[in-house]
Amino acid sequence: MASLSKCSEKMKLLIGLLSLQLCFAGYHIVSRVALNIGVSKVVYPVYRNIIALLILAPIAFFLERKERPHLTFSLLIEFFFLALLGVTANQGFYILGLYYASPTFASGMQNSVPAITFVLASMLGLEQVNIFSKQGLAKVFGTIASVGGASIITLYKGFPLLHQTVTEQSEENSVAQLERIMGSPTNTAHNITWGCIFLLGHCFSWAGWMVYQASVLKKYPAKLSLTSYTCFFGLVQFLAIAAFIETDYEHWKIASGEEVLTILYAGIIASGLVISLQTWCIHKGGPVCVAVFQPVQTVLVAILAALFLGDKLYSGGVLGAITIALGLYLVLWGKTTEYKSIEQGGEDQLRRHLLQKTEDEESKDCFTSDIP
Repeated sequence: MASLSKCSEKMKLLIGLLSLQLCFAGYHIVSRVALNIGVSKVVYPVYRNIIALLILAPIAFFLERKERPHLTFSLLIEFFFLALLGVTANQGFYILGLYYASPTFASGMQNSVPAITFVLASMLGLEQVNIFSKQGLAKVFGTIASVGGASIITLYKGFPLLHQTVTEQSEENSVAQLERIMGSPTNTAHNITWGCIFLLGHCFSWAGWMVYQASVLKKYPAKLSLTSYTCFFGLVQFLAIAAFIETDYEHWKIASGEEVLTILYAGIIASGLVISLQTWCIHKGGPVCVAVFQPVQTVLVAILAALFLGDKLYSGGVLGAITIALGLYLVLWGKTTEYKSIEQGGEDQLRRHLLQKTEDEESKDCFTSDIP
């Protein structure tokens, strides 16, 4: 009965992890659709963060009213810079990268975030690296592989993996002509390179946000409230950018049902549901378990992009994504093994301490028993 219950819990965790990656994959596709139908690159994140704030703020207010620390001016400054990294730069670079590249490229590049986080944490002294241990070497080589994979995606397109018929090629030419007329970028190597550069900025911003957030959480451990404040300041920053960039009132109008659906998905699913689902998965399986499933997102995005957007797969993108995934697993293996060694070392030290204490007590008993 116990084994059946354990199996059921594992199945729930597996479903939760797959659902989480599917939600992430859907966001890549939905964001690409939003850009294709003409939603502004500034208006889109503004509406997304408004919806996310309306969802998260009331939940945080009621659930964390007892554990929420008092606000100080220095904390508000930290929230502002946290939003600058985690919302404004993160989402801004992502939208620009997706505008020039494809959802599959965006998802593939995101697999490098754990390795970039490891590099930043090491530079700041938050992560120890012992290159003379196999765990340390795994983390170093995994980081190099992840960065190398991202470089492959950026610099090498390769050949198409699926043979294109004459009809498909003529359709692509028609789409390219339409994009030129509408002002959207054509699928040239130059634009893909710019897309990948912006996506690298997105990954570095995301990694920097996670490293910085870890230190802020020590001072302000209310996670939902911290997320709400970050979302609020990110919204303020995006509105300030929009005041200079998006001055045309027509671009703020929602003209179709497709636009409504894409914005609602970004706000409710990508910002609301994903946060709660990710928190539940980390609670049940741990952060390493969640990170291990990250490459599944790339596979799902490639399938969805081929089905709904007609994207073509190229050898450079696949090779880069595989290299990044291998690097990710090396880094995660090194971290997991290192944690186990630390825990085992702590248990051994405690065991030795208890044994030594027992021996000392026995010696003391032998000594005191000789006293009349």
